[in-house]
Amino acid sequence: ACFLVDDTAYPEVKKVYIFLDMLGAAIRKLDYIPDTKFVLHDVKLNQKEYSLSAHSEKLVIGYGLLNLPVDSPVRVLKNLRICGDCHNAIKFITMVVKREIIVRNGNRFHHKR
Repeated sequence: ACFLVDDTAYPEVKKVYIFLDMLGAAIRKLDYIPDTKFVLHDVKLNQKEYSLSAHSEKLVIGYGLLNLPVDSPVRVLKNLRICGDCHNAIKFITMVVKREIIVRNGNRFHHKR
């Protein structure tokens, strides 16, 4: 699947957003705090947090977790760098879902277990 930031065009995207909301609540219980300094728009805090939750790699990870077999790793290929908040959030997501997540961008692999 291919997602863009704040994507709403994909047929199953509503399920993905609902799943990511539940996942967001679970990782906050593990002390994850969204790092809003990565949102450069001049908007309110809750809008910045929403903006972070709609990053394309998080959408792809949510889609993969919902659709791949439980024993399969989730692999994400990106053409841009991953932001610090996504890097941190993925660490917490792996703790909750107990799945391997691999994100590859143009420069490096981010491999979380």
